[in-house]
Amino acid sequence: MSENPIPRKDNDSGRPNPGARRKARHYAMQALYQWDMAGASLNKIEAEFLIDNDMTHVDTEYFRDILRGVPNNLGELDEMLSPCLSRGIEEVTPVEKAILRLAAFELAHRIDVPYRVVINESVELSKKFGATESHKFINGALDQLAQRVRVVELKK
Repeated sequence: MSENPIPRKDNDSGRPNPGARRKARHYAMQALYQWDMAGASLNKIEAEFLIDNDMTHVDTEYFRDILRGVPNNLGELDEMLSPCLSRGIEEVTPVEKAILRLAAFELAHRIDVPYRVVINESVELSKKFGATESHKFINGALDQLAQRVRVVELKK
């Protein structure tokens, strides 16, 4: 299987392509949902997504980073999220859980992505895939988490 032929940088500026990252998050959230619900192996899920979806304009490297990073850091992510949630992580809907874990991973491990981008992208995912008012829950929880994890960035 060949690597993604589309450059992941905007106009050789060295900055990531926001649209390609957005699509990577979209697919990563769906893949994490599938992983959580079906318990399938990450290798199988990754292969299915790369084969079954048009990944032409997707930052596949970022997709893989999230898809591997969330399960590999699951305990840490759930522990970070716990004080920010009004209920236990296992009581959160599977879609919200996938979004929260994805965002927690980005906040903790991808400091190259501004916290506002992480929150905004997560809110948009919850509006698209979550329950009617889930975006408010996601926004509130991630705002609290960002205040704890991105202290230096928030002081700027």
